[in-house]
Amino acid sequence: TGVQTCALISGRTADNPRLFKECIDAKCSTVILEKPGAPTVAELQLMKDQAEEAGVGVLMGYNKNVCKYVRKTREFAETIPGSHVTFVSNNAYENTPESLGECFERNAEGMLKNMAIHELALLVSFYDVSVENIESVEADKEFSSMQTLPGPSGKEFTDFDKIKFTIKTKTGKEVSVAADRCGGTDSYATVTDTDGEEVFRYWMPDDEDKIAVEKLQTKYPTAMPYFFTQDPDYVTVKERVAKHTVTGEEAEGVATIGVAVETLRVAEYLTPLLMEQLK
Repeated sequence: TGVQTCALISGRTADNPRLFKECIDAKCSTVILEKPGAPTVAELQLMKDQAEEAGVGVLMGYNKNVCKYVRKTREFAETIPGSHVTFVSNNAYENTPESLGECFERNAEGMLKNMAIHELALLVSFYDVSVENIESVEADKEFSSMQTLPGPSGKEFTDFDKIKFTIKTKTGKEVSVAADRCGGTDSYATVTDTDGEEVFRYWMPDDEDKIAVEKLQTKYPTAMPYFFTQDPDYVTVKERVAKHTVTGEEAEGVATIGVAVETLRVAEYLTPLLMEQLK
């Protein structure tokens, strides 16, 4: 019929492969797939293959790839020779065994495949990070914390409640990530100079965005706090993918399923290494 259709999949990660196959079978032209895409690399790779065979474009809901604070930080870092960037992600869970246990069970794929996957996608997209190109990874043991807690079902889960690490690549790049389940609602990035002094910090949301956040909070009082801060970036992702669906032009900055596969590979590679360092 010549009609272009775009599907958005935003379900439980474990349901994504089934929902994705239904979208392919329904002859969708483009799919926006929420992070991380699938529970495992093998499942996501299969989905990528299915899409290629059917000629379906798949773009990812990695909203931080198009985020103002990421762009501003990267632009500033380029002006400081030898600078070092750290991406910091926070959630606002209560720091109690009950709250974190529920979080660990609901996000059983683990911190790096869930909350910190956005930051790993940035490293894959902009810092040449891939499993093959990682020279070393070092956990910040002072900052980081790993716990084993029972979820609501009574089953125990081991995960990071906060983690910070630095990756060095074989091509000479170095970048850090910090993620804290109980760190609050704001994310930010910093640039430090060669002496380790912080010379730049950009928050999400910034002052301009906070006005919009307050309006949305009033309108949707029961929604999760992070929905409000991420709203403008998700709008950007959806607008760019919608335009791509209609015109075929590249959705600038939006992560592809290829980036998502490598991001998930990196998450699977790093998790046991970091857990071992924190034992």
